[in-house]
Amino acid sequence: MAKVELMDYALAIEMFEPVLGFEVHIELNTKTKMFSDAPNFFGGEPNTNITPVDLGLPGSLPVVNEQAIKYSISLGLALGCSIAPSSRFARKNYFYPDLAKNYQISQFDEPIAFDGNVEVELDDGRVFQISIERAHMEEDAGKLTHVGGSTGRIQGAEYSLVDYNRAGVPLVEIVTNIIYGAEKDAPELAKAYVSTIRDIVRSLDISDARMERGNLRCDANISLTPRGSGKLGTRTETKNVNSLRSVERAIRYEIQRQAAILAKGGTITQETRHWHEDTGTTSAGRPKSDADDYRYFPEPDLLPVEPSLALIEELRAALPESPLLMRRRLKVDWGFSDIDFQSVVNAGLLVELVDTVAEGASPQSARKWWMGEISRTANEQGVDASSLVTAHQVAALVKLVDAGTLTDRLARQVLEGVIAGEGTPAEVVASRGLAVVSDDTALIAAIDTALASQPDVLEKIRDGKLQAAGAVIGAVMKAMKGQADAARVRELVLERAGSAE
Repeated sequence: MAKVELMDYALAIEMFEPVLGFEVHIELNTKTKMFSDAPNFFGGEPNTNITPVDLGLPGSLPVVNEQAIKYSISLGLALGCSIAPSSRFARKNYFYPDLAKNYQISQFDEPIAFDGNVEVELDDGRVFQISIERAHMEEDAGKLTHVGGSTGRIQGAEYSLVDYNRAGVPLVEIVTNIIYGAEKDAPELAKAYVSTIRDIVRSLDISDARMERGNLRCDANISLTPRGSGKLGTRTETKNVNSLRSVERAIRYEIQRQAAILAKGGTITQETRHWHEDTGTTSAGRPKSDADDYRYFPEPDLLPVEPSLALIEELRAALPESPLLMRRRLKVDWGFSDIDFQSVVNAGLLVELVDTVAEGASPQSARKWWMGEISRTANEQGVDASSLVTAHQVAALVKLVDAGTLTDRLARQVLEGVIAGEGTPAEVVASRGLAVVSDDTALIAAIDTALASQPDVLEKIRDGKLQAAGAVIGAVMKAMKGQADAARVRELVLERAGSAE
């Protein structure tokens, strides 16, 4: 494959204005699917969470999930949208192997929510207004697993396996209007917008919003307009980008790729693009269809959705505070400096800290672990930190440290085991034998051995040179394989040195 030419990013922005648009898909965490009573949960055996409705078998009829409608209204309200007094489902016709009935039940010209606005805060504190065109309900398709290739993607795969467990899972698709004015901040704005949407749906508790599981997926549209031309360029749509980091990288890459083509007089193909996490590049997918190509028509088996004003107001009254207000409040409540708090936001880990604190950890401890060891490991693996561990696991780790069961050094080993899938922090402590030795008898035995082997150090301690105790403490910690409280060891060393003969 020929190497793709990229233009320097700064030069690309100087020559062209980036124009953005986003379609974010949110899987709702209802107990059952959108139009059937099949269970809705992640991780089941392939093709077990299905019914005849999900497979589109003859004679099966869809029934709307009431909770999914309520969740969709709540999300629309949180996005500042108007809620339609009547909205209708439609059939979106296209064929994919993971769409058994060859059409998707979605909403077309009558969405449940429309005309919204979201405030997005950039790293430097500037607030960007993102206009929402619509948020509509639909069902998810199944999932293809590509086998035989080196990357797990369809390119180079020998064959694909279809799992219909996801088929019929309730979705809300949030579609922005065209976004102008992002300029050089386009990649950062893309990441910040998706992060804000994730914060909103998690605060509503309507979705797990875990990008690595596909609970939240972003299709990023990007086109370039030559400076001063006044004409919209041809857009590409990078599909199903599955991490905040990747959203930012994908936008930057497409700007550089398209700019290089346009600068040489070439043309951009309106198409979907596949994002490759391993190489940080996109590749051509299929020509991008417009609405007419899907032959939408009203779903004949479902009545219009007509929520009462009382229900809408009830859901409006239950809305949590906006992400922007929440951030400002949390910075004060947690006592973080501007720099410390903004570093959490920039890392996309605010939700993780909120959840960890809710599980009982202090804000300082939560920040220490998420921004420290967890982020370091995530950077090494090229993944989002939230994909490695859960807030519950981090809070459990913090509790073990606070209780004196673990030192920070031991806690890092436990965290390693949790990330490797060895179980909960408590289970890793038990299986690896990593708990702090709290038996003074064992510590005293190790201390006496260390003192006996270092008589010169013992004399220095007796002469008042207490810093010499460090050599004994180090020897004891080594003998105890790091499973001792250094402060307690120091106390005992000084005590034994004073009583030694």
